[in-house]
Amino acid sequence: MPVAASAIYFLNLRGDVLINRLYRDDVGGNMVDAFRTHIMQTKELGTCPVRQIGGCSFLYMRISNVYIVIVVSNNANVACAFKFVVEAVALFKSYFGGAFDEDAIRNNFVLIYELLDEIMDFGYPQNLSPEILKLYITQEGVRSPFSSKPVDRPVPNATLQVTGAVGWRREGLVYKKNEVFLDIVESVNLLMSSKGSVLRCDVTGKILMKCFLSGMPDLKLGLNDKIGLEKESLIKSRPTKSGKTIELDDVTFHQCVNLTRFNAEKTVSFVPPDGEFELMKYRITEGVNLPFKVLPTIKELGRSRMEVNVKVKSVFGAKMFALGAVVKIPVPKQTAKTNFTVTSGRAKYNASIDCLVWKIRKFPGQTEATLSAEVELISTITEKKPWTRPPIQMEFQVPMFTASGLRVRFLKVWEKSGYNTVEWVRYITKAGSYEIRS
Repeated sequence: MPVAASAIYFLNLRGDVLINRLYRDDVGGNMVDAFRTHIMQTKELGTCPVRQIGGCSFLYMRISNVYIVIVVSNNANVACAFKFVVEAVALFKSYFGGAFDEDAIRNNFVLIYELLDEIMDFGYPQNLSPEILKLYITQEGVRSPFSSKPVDRPVPNATLQVTGAVGWRREGLVYKKNEVFLDIVESVNLLMSSKGSVLRCDVTGKILMKCFLSGMPDLKLGLNDKIGLEKESLIKSRPTKSGKTIELDDVTFHQCVNLTRFNAEKTVSFVPPDGEFELMKYRITEGVNLPFKVLPTIKELGRSRMEVNVKVKSVFGAKMFALGAVVKIPVPKQTAKTNFTVTSGRAKYNASIDCLVWKIRKFPGQTEATLSAEVELISTITEKKPWTRPPIQMEFQVPMFTASGLRVRFLKVWEKSGYNTVEWVRYITKAGSYEIRS
């Protein structure tokens, strides 16, 4: 169930109540005393943000020098409660000029009471959008003298935004040049054996957009995901075109996406917010195209020497290239001296992280690079523990490449005035946890 908060308290670090609001009569006004006695005075504030005392639960979070405490008397959604706190603090900061602390609360307690009445009704969260609330709560907060954030001006015509379904975009936007920027950014997570076999692999991705569009446009995005293509072929009564299709897992959307249309047609339709936002997130577990293969060979020659040979091969297209490739090869702590031979890039020994760091500024596709190193170790008389061989780590960024194979099939923009738009699409693949056992 939702939060159903009985009360909310704002306390300073001494436990003094700065502001409180009771939303239900199922808790007493002295509940904050129980929080001070059983949690603050026992120094248990940092152990767990959820505590149950008697028949009530206390959900608290520290922001700057203020504790925000939500009291509930039933089984509430804890994640929703903390989400409410984070959104409420962002709202207060937008009114106070970016500052939220004890002084900001004391200087704006009348405004905070008004906002608390709007953002929560009988303990249930309501609209917390600063853009919408500023349309009818026009009082300006006392701004911090250290804040450099510009004042947000309220916009006209609040009726549609307050009562309608498009609360994330205001009307009346006009741009000389209408443009849409779309980035598909993926992170590859890999665990590979020293022989090159994949032990674990997945891709987490997100679609970022930046829109500079006039009016209230309706956008439609088509991807080469399997379910969407199959649904489209059913609607159009024709077979699916040949080509790679992928299965998206754990998909989450921005609130602007029309979920009813997505469930029916499997297309992403939305009225975008103005500016930059994250449209969706997803995960891929099958059919991952690894951008690099790493083959290490590490030999321990007695107690005082090691030989390290690492071959890195790029498996993406020959016309592409990776930027900022970094290979970190762990070595024992007692490393004394290293000698390198590399076919590309530069390498050095970093004693602070006990690694050989090999950097290649630009790594073309369908090429190989090798590193050979001789490592001299400090010999010890006492028996030392065997070296555990931590995995080799790799960092990189490959433009215009997706490890999942996800592609944008179309991006359509419709607006009643019929203006022309320019669409820009970019693909980026980065290393998440890219590890190879040695």
